[in-house]
Amino acid sequence: MTDSYEANLAPAAAAVESADVAPRHDQAGPTADGRKVFIKTYGCQMNVYDSERMSDALTRDGYQPAMSAEEADLVLINTCHIREKAAEKVYSQLGRLDRLKSARRKAGSDLMVAVTGCVAQAEGREIARRAPVVDVVIGPQTYHRLPEALARARQGEKVVATDFPVDDKFAALPAAPAPAIRRRGVTAFLTVQEGCDKFCTFCVVPYTRGAEVSRPVAEIVKEAERLAAAGVREITLLGQNVNAWHGTGADGREWGLGELLWRLSEIGGIDRLRYTTSHPRDMDDGLIAAHRDLAALMPYLHLPVQSGSDRILKAMNRRHTAADYLRLVKRIRSANPDIALSGDFIVGFPGETEADFEATLQLIDTVKYAQAYFFKYSPRPGTPGAELEDQVPEAVKSERLERLKTLLTRQQRAFAASLVGRQIDLLLEKPGREPGQLIGRSPWLQPVIVDAKHGEIGDIVNVRITHTGPNSLFAD
Repeated sequence: MTDSYEANLAPAAAAVESADVAPRHDQAGPTADGRKVFIKTYGCQMNVYDSERMSDALTRDGYQPAMSAEEADLVLINTCHIREKAAEKVYSQLGRLDRLKSARRKAGSDLMVAVTGCVAQAEGREIARRAPVVDVVIGPQTYHRLPEALARARQGEKVVATDFPVDDKFAALPAAPAPAIRRRGVTAFLTVQEGCDKFCTFCVVPYTRGAEVSRPVAEIVKEAERLAAAGVREITLLGQNVNAWHGTGADGREWGLGELLWRLSEIGGIDRLRYTTSHPRDMDDGLIAAHRDLAALMPYLHLPVQSGSDRILKAMNRRHTAADYLRLVKRIRSANPDIALSGDFIVGFPGETEADFEATLQLIDTVKYAQAYFFKYSPRPGTPGAELEDQVPEAVKSERLERLKTLLTRQQRAFAASLVGRQIDLLLEKPGREPGQLIGRSPWLQPVIVDAKHGEIGDIVNVRITHTGPNSLFAD
């Protein structure tokens, strides 16, 4: 689901625009009655993780997977509020489901519809009022209550659950069954932190995901051990500000993300670790040292900056300057010269002048990004940025976005070209599009295509990069 709001030069695994996540019926419980669910996921990796956990809960509640909305008894839309006009797109989808539900009723059957995720949190009762087709609206902090909400909806109640409960949703969710983990692949997401206390003026996350919360060490380790036991070899730790994670370690000391990564690297079978998304203000010495010393931590860091102009950064409430960011990049690269950086950039924030934009281009030229996401600013209702004056004309934003894209595309291609001839260890993840191909991810997250004769899914093989494609690398 693409639009003019966002363009990106990052690999496909770094963000998910739309994915279907179906529950597995490996553990159909005593309530199983043949109901089927179709889950449509929009947005970030955390939404994919959330959909998988809801899928596990629905499996235990007796649901089986549907391949499409047309064959489902329940359609669940897990939404994202980052995209421009995200809410309107949800309502458009609900309009189609309304027609499907009406046709079902005429045929003597029914269809339940649930909306979850950040649009559900932001819109809440407005969704229930505006879209009568919806039976359940449930926010990202309450999705562990989904089976209960569906049971109430089956009794005729319109359920809206968008509070921020004090109970631990992760502890309340069932563990993913091993067969389901295996079917999801040899890489996995693991949420360790949620919410944000930064309150950037353009961002809805503090309002849809709540305050920063870190999961306990023991809980994270237990989930990672289950993943490893089911054959997962690479874990990506997730959080809105993942490097703000902190917790009490087994040694009784306060740990940061660096110490957590070291602990997870001790789990047998876990060979590769990643994390996303980071905030520059939360890159501490321990995490930078982990990039230097921890072999399992891949040399890739997504470190959003948003702008190279101090005036715009202040208006965004980023609480760092361009010079702060560049000094941090220098420290990180001193610790690990092989690291690849990706970033986020917003073009046309209210009040952005040509000089401000040129400062962003200068910062990009200095850093040299391997991958990037870039956005035209669009107001999000309820955020301070939406109330700012001096909005930049759409035509100016579009023109600047194209210039930004040109520079970042050139940098991405230069980085990819620099890898030709290098030997790397490649985790083989899935079949390629062509018969006889396998695809893995480079240490820097790019897709790498190899001949299937070199190994099997789950193997880590040593390959040599031979040439580059538009969005991937090729190796033998």
